[in-house]
Amino acid sequence: MRSFSSVWFWIVLALYWSSVSQFVLGAPYDLIMRARKGNNPQDMQDLQALVEVHGRRRLTMMRRAGHWVVAFMTTLLTTIYALAFHYGVEFAQAVFALILPLTIVRLMSLRLAFRIERENLTGARLCRALLTHRFWVQALGVVVIFLTAVWGMFHVISRSVLGF
Repeated sequence: MRSFSSVWFWIVLALYWSSVSQFVLGAPYDLIMRARKGNNPQDMQDLQALVEVHGRRRLTMMRRAGHWVVAFMTTLLTTIYALAFHYGVEFAQAVFALILPLTIVRLMSLRLAFRIERENLTGARLCRALLTHRFWVQALGVVVIFLTAVWGMFHVISRSVLGF
């Protein structure tokens, strides 16, 4: 269960952040850019339809069972945190490094979905909101990957040098 020294953990981490930054509320980045350019009106219609469907799906789920989702995620994160840092389980630390940022990105996406619904964003304003969201997700990804790499190097070095 050596996670930080496994290449598979780093592949999963890279693939996760790559896919999260590629799709914003279900809309691929290339569609957002094509709709933003405005050469084809169908691109904007497709973008708005995709974002509306995915946003409405998230909002409906949160309105129906949001308190259960929050309770489950809080319990899950607390359990993984306790295993990772109180008991020192390396696998739990690796899972925590994946799950906590995933939760933050999901909250950011939910907040964007609420904003799109509240302000009725369409057209260029929708594209700007999606691209801003993508920027902040990528910024979070850079920070998380850096912190995970530092923590992983610390773990690997301390295990090899100190024999833990």
